[in-house]
Amino acid sequence: MSSLELLDSARAGDEDAFARLLEPHRAGLYVHCYRMLGSPDDAEDALQETLLRAWRGLSGFEGRSSPRSWLYAIATNSSLRVIERRARRVLPLDHGPAADPNDGPGPPLSESVWVQPLPDSALEPEDARADPEARYEQRESVELAFIAALQLLPPRQRAVLILRDVLGFSAREVAGALDATPASVDSALQRAHRTLDQRLPTRSQQDTLRDLDDDRLRALVQRYVEAWERADVDALAAMLTEEVTMSMPPLTSWFRGRRDVTEFLSGWPLDGRLRWSCKPFRANGQLAFAHYLLDAEDGSASAHSITVVDLDGERIGAMTAFLMPELFERFGLPRAHTP
Repeated sequence: MSSLELLDSARAGDEDAFARLLEPHRAGLYVHCYRMLGSPDDAEDALQETLLRAWRGLSGFEGRSSPRSWLYAIATNSSLRVIERRARRVLPLDHGPAADPNDGPGPPLSESVWVQPLPDSALEPEDARADPEARYEQRESVELAFIAALQLLPPRQRAVLILRDVLGFSAREVAGALDATPASVDSALQRAHRTLDQRLPTRSQQDTLRDLDDDRLRALVQRYVEAWERADVDALAAMLTEEVTMSMPPLTSWFRGRRDVTEFLSGWPLDGRLRWSCKPFRANGQLAFAHYLLDAEDGSASAHSITVVDLDGERIGAMTAFLMPELFERFGLPRAHTP
């Protein structure tokens, strides 16, 4: 059945036709909501609201736009409603100034305000329907730095930038989705560009990873894993850039610079009292590691944190360690195992 035939059947109350109409867009809608909200859980809530509103609004869809455009308009407005109800998501770097490593990690923040990582398994294939002139690639636009920067934009600027620069919708389509004018959409996009240009690194992680061949990337991963598993602070410090940052949500404290990061590592997680096991994988289209704490008696491993790494060439420019064992299941990782 064609999209129009599925649409007609869905309007007549055929839930199976509605599900088939949605299926090609479902993964993309979820990732769109994640870009808007910075949280997989919030994105799932917005997606469910989108599906409900789309089902209820079928009779009002006249087919003047494509089903894709119509669905993304609903998802955008569902996300904007979630933003109105919940605190803005940030990373510790945007929550306060860098901390003194001598003060230790500090207490966690009880509020749920943190940007959270996204499994690579949730990423949609490259969308061939998107405008080839879109400013950001699909995978580039889920990198952790990009997601965190988006959350600093006013909600409607955020929506405009994602719809125009990531998904390739026209100014007219975006204006229709947001009940705005094309001129106001263009103005919002310019303001969003100014903010992001100041926040984002000059090179994306996708560019950096493309420049590293498999052997060099494999060697980098091996050095990182061995440094943690041997508690070798010097080996890990040698992998860091001078301006490296390390943050650990839900803790508010974070550290900047190789000296301070190394001092924190040597005084706390790599002081020799703890034993670690690390498993490399991918999150947000980036290199990531699952960190497990090893039991001193039986060697069993329990989930501790998920660290998303930003690379600067063959060095590490940022480590964002999510001290949230509950995230492991989302990534298909065991909460406990025997290495």
